[in-house]
Amino acid sequence: MSKLSAQDKFLDLSDYGRPLAKILVNKLKKTRFTPIQVTLLFGVSGLIAIYFILKNHYFLAGFFIILKSIIDAADGELARAKKHLLTTGRYLDSVFDIVLNFLFLMAIFYVTKTSFWLTILAFFCIQLQGTLYNYYYVILRNKSVGGDATSKIFENKPPKALPGESQKTVAIMFAIYTIVYGIFDKIIHAMDKDAYKVKTFPNWFMTFVSIYGLGFQLLLITLMLVTNLIAFIVPFFIIYTLFIFVLIGIRKVVFRV
Repeated sequence: MSKLSAQDKFLDLSDYGRPLAKILVNKLKKTRFTPIQVTLLFGVSGLIAIYFILKNHYFLAGFFIILKSIIDAADGELARAKKHLLTTGRYLDSVFDIVLNFLFLMAIFYVTKTSFWLTILAFFCIQLQGTLYNYYYVILRNKSVGGDATSKIFENKPPKALPGESQKTVAIMFAIYTIVYGIFDKIIHAMDKDAYKVKTFPNWFMTFVSIYGLGFQLLLITLMLVTNLIAFIVPFFIIYTLFIFVLIGIRKVVFRV
């Protein structure tokens, strides 16, 4: 099952790992590998990248960051290929992402001796950027005919457990997800509370929005690592946040509800 209908598919700059992820899934779909195990694998790749940042091996760090992005795309693909979608897997994926993002920046902080509070601000900015992308993307997915609506625009209570998982586990993962992402969701919803009323978003707009997708953010971090611009990562992502106002402004002016 595709996340979007054919007419709603757009050039997602953050999803460059999808083709390689599909190749990996084709190798795994007839094995005992589960989507959760693949999620754990991308977590390991992220931790290896952090180790290499701390050791100043930036090319190797960049390699494992990109590998993490590829594997990150593979867990959902494997779940769809095996028709084994789990709500807990979706939440675990998101929690791993935010934890790794924080650790990436803490490693950069340690190496560059950047201000701790500026690093925390950069982390906040990165998460806010990603939340805007996810907000618009989930709206599009829920309005796309035949698209994947497993993610909801507004999640105020734990969803019903799917076959193969317990309701208690879903509730626990939902609580963790809400704690780590809740503030970012509230801020973006407050900034563009009527976005969900839009009939759809055109492909060009979603491509523009995808500069805030996690994959593209990690690609930018990788490029700055391998070009020895690690000291500029924190200030860059703080300034990069200004595009949030541009994107929301375009949405409100061009795609009025």
